[in-house]
Order: sequence, then C-alpha cells, then structure tokens
Amino acid sequence: MAYIISDECINCGACEGECPVNSISEKDDKRIIDADTCISCGACAAVCPVDAISEE
Repeated sequence: MAYIISDECINCGACEGECPVNSISEKDDKRIIDADTCISCGACAAVCPVDAISEE
C-alpha cells in the first residue's frame, strides 16, 4: 500500500531525499508521492517533521 502526503505538508523537502526509489516530487508547492513506484518502506514518514505522511 502506497504512502500519501496530506495537506499538512509544509513542503520542506525532507521526505524527498529519503525515498530510495525517487517516488516523491514537488507539485503545486507541496510534495506528492507516485503510488505506482512507492515501495511502502516508510522512510519518508519517519523524517516528516509535521507527520503529514501516512499509508493510504
């Protein structure tokens, strides 16, 4: 199950660098996760300072 980034995202970018498969990108001033390439490792959620990332 892929992870998603909620509207609580502050667009800090901490998650993007942690993703081992480069599934996170920036769009419309917030980060998004590509569900097709996300491997559900949770690395992004572990570093999010505002807990905006969770499993879908």
